[in-house]
Amino acid sequence: MTNRVSTMLLCSLVAIIPLLYSVDAEQSLSANGRYWNGRIELRFGHLCLRLYPRRLLRPMVRHCKRLSPQLDEAAPTLSSLKEPIVIAKVNADKFTRLARKYDIDGFPTLKVFMHGVPVEYKGPRKADLLVRYLKKFVAPDVSVLDSDSAISNFVEASGPHFPIFIGFGLNESMISKLAEKYKKKAWFSVAKDFSEDIMVSYDFDKVPALVSLHPSYNEQSIFYGPFEVEFLEDFIKQNLFPLVLPINQDTLKTLKDDERKIVLTFVEDETEESSKKIIKLLKAAASANRDLVFGYVGIKQWEDFTETFEANKKTPLPKMVIWDGDEEYFSVIGSERIDEEDQATQISRFLEGYKEGKTIKKRISGPSFLGFINSLIGIRTVYMIVFIVAVVMIIQTINKDDEEPPGVGTREQGDNASSSVSEAESKEYRSGEKED
Repeated sequence: MTNRVSTMLLCSLVAIIPLLYSVDAEQSLSANGRYWNGRIELRFGHLCLRLYPRRLLRPMVRHCKRLSPQLDEAAPTLSSLKEPIVIAKVNADKFTRLARKYDIDGFPTLKVFMHGVPVEYKGPRKADLLVRYLKKFVAPDVSVLDSDSAISNFVEASGPHFPIFIGFGLNESMISKLAEKYKKKAWFSVAKDFSEDIMVSYDFDKVPALVSLHPSYNEQSIFYGPFEVEFLEDFIKQNLFPLVLPINQDTLKTLKDDERKIVLTFVEDETEESSKKIIKLLKAAASANRDLVFGYVGIKQWEDFTETFEANKKTPLPKMVIWDGDEEYFSVIGSERIDEEDQATQISRFLEGYKEGKTIKKRISGPSFLGFINSLIGIRTVYMIVFIVAVVMIIQTINKDDEEPPGVGTREQGDNASSSVSEAESKEYRSGEKED
């Protein structure tokens, strides 16, 4: 069955309207260049609403203004899909009940409707990435391929950005539930009919077989069973990432739901030949240790992040640690750094030391870690913290004034005190500003 998705993207306030949901509009509502007046009734496709409340804090207005052109750029591409996604605009002052209905409490918020059910969108917001992610929502959970050309077309249409799973000789029902579960993270298909040329091309010699592809990293893995759900899911989860993942703001978010520890390698510059050499060695180690996630990051590429692990330009590199994905990480005694000679042996010794418990537990430190944390939490949390701090400061100021006896101090001193509080609040507020 073809998937139908109702999507509403609202700038400053985002909500989603399910299929056949009517919207009473006192002014015109536009979607991809098409305009309606009066009552709007959606009968197919996707509705993406963007709201512009007038009473917004200045930083929020900036975020909305920044998001608005990205949505405008993505709209024509999304509307031209076989299963179109429509982006529309709505005035938030006129549709406050809609916001309350879908519990919108922060700006901007994006939600996607899957079969009439709202799902919060946490993906990227740049036009090209927005298109890439939303295309996954309208694709079938499992595509059925019945020829060599259908297989080639599926791989090409899927693009290089998500892993691809193709079940050769597998029944669709065997992976349908897992495909639904991991729909937003990978492409899934089953091939019913194919030639020996395809078997040679994808390097499998018997069926059934589940092949995973990572086009961006030119990597491929093959699973021959057992095809019970437990083992299938383990294979899929392990292959959602390449063998060695480059760590940046985008890839770090994809690790959020993975419970495995992360073998994190710090290099000076990811583009240097010496770094590429150790990444190749890490791939070999990763293929033999799928219970761990392997990642690397260059100090030149993301110094704010590396400093939280006490890795900087003065640190002997390469350096390896085991990270729990949160606040703690482990260094391995005797393997604090990787020398240039026989690096493969040193990597193996590092992993053996970790598994034997020869570790020192540490906590992420450094002021730059605050910026790292802020990049992973929602803007609503940031503003909530700022608001609480401001309220506490005001209460403290009032209590201080109440404790002072009447007549103490001059008007000028009082004005200076008020000015000082205002400046402190302003400074505190600015420190909480965060870009998406």
